[in-house]
Amino acid sequence: MMRVSRGSRVATLAACVTLLLSAAACGTEQPEEAGDESQQVRLYGNDGNMLNTFPNELKDRADLVNGMKGTTPMTPLPEDFKTRLRAVNPDLRDFLYAAEAYDAVMISALATQLAGTTDPAAIAKQVIGVTNEGQRCDDAVNCLKLARAGQDIEYRGVSLTRAGFTDAGEPATASYATVHFDDEKLNDAKTEFVGAGDDSQASTTAPPKGRKPRGDTGAPLTLGGLLPRTGPASGAYPPQATGAALAVREINAAGGVLDEPVVWIDGDDGTNPDVARATLAAHVKKNVQVIIGAGTSGVSKAILPDVVAAGLVMFSPANTDASLTTIEDKGLYFRTAPPDSLQGQALADVIMRDGPRKVALIARKDSYGEGLQGYVRTELERAGLGGDKVKLLTYDPPADSDAPPVDFTAGAREIKEFGADAVLLIGYAESAAVILALHEAGVRIQQ
Repeated sequence: MMRVSRGSRVATLAACVTLLLSAAACGTEQPEEAGDESQQVRLYGNDGNMLNTFPNELKDRADLVNGMKGTTPMTPLPEDFKTRLRAVNPDLRDFLYAAEAYDAVMISALATQLAGTTDPAAIAKQVIGVTNEGQRCDDAVNCLKLARAGQDIEYRGVSLTRAGFTDAGEPATASYATVHFDDEKLNDAKTEFVGAGDDSQASTTAPPKGRKPRGDTGAPLTLGGLLPRTGPASGAYPPQATGAALAVREINAAGGVLDEPVVWIDGDDGTNPDVARATLAAHVKKNVQVIIGAGTSGVSKAILPDVVAAGLVMFSPANTDASLTTIEDKGLYFRTAPPDSLQGQALADVIMRDGPRKVALIARKDSYGEGLQGYVRTELERAGLGGDKVKLLTYDPPADSDAPPVDFTAGAREIKEFGADAVLLIGYAESAAVILALHEAGVRIQQ
């Protein structure tokens, strides 16, 4: 081994220090420039894109989702419930809103049995009461037995576990899951749950007294699906459709409603108001009394006037736009999904845990996207991120599945110039185009 004198070692050390101070490395590769490092961002998502099907939208760059995390309305699902869902659909990969769809169908059936008729107006008057201040039950057999006897019930299902509905016809409390993408799929081992809402907001208004069927009840109860079988939100269709199908199966196995099996007529909302209106018109012709859907808030908001005009109940398992709480619905609109005013808190908490300096919030340009974006911004500001640290951007969502991908090139450049180190994507499948635009603009995604 060649000997090195003490003087030589000192000289070498001094040279290394000089090189390090000039941003070069001694004996290593030269580090990346600080400017590049500042462009490394963490990706966050919402219930519309935190799905196992979402990476498919990125095709050969599915790896870009690795490390992405976000929130979705979800309660810890019992393994027995998952097993029952898979008995209906063995290929089921996601459970988003499956429990909410199951509970929406169950509550509709119980409200109909208590009403003693399939008249939508009578069903609607029983819905909120089914979830509050009665004899507690949690399965089709026992709940239907009580309802057939005219007993006021307090249904607790899979998603509705803590408290019942508010006077506005939506959950008073909610559970959110924080989910993570690893290896191009959701890593269940990292899922965490947090509660939100206030039990005291549940309604205390007594429903009309349940009555036993007499005369012409209008049975069978016919439910019309209005779920996103196609369009940007189609990734959420399998769990919602499976949850609804499981509930219908179990209700009918327990004897049905008003002495007849419940009928389910599937239908597509297309993630598009025009498609949804056509489906609604077909349901009206088939004497549907309760619409289960729509799958997205924007579609529900657009067609609710048509549903109300037809005098039908509309019960969504997936609408979260907070403005739907106060929309004019003549008492006919309900949802098992919690409003985004609650999810905004959960999302902001997830983001702030990572200590971001600048956050970009990218949303679909519709009531759902911009509504949730506003709630998250408010919560981030409460947490200490001033207005100059949060950037809001929107994009026009594609009209249908045949529309060209979202062009977010200019927005990606804005984010690069802004220097965000956290980016939240509020949207559905089209969010993939935003991720690709960020990557192509040179915004480094932290994984």
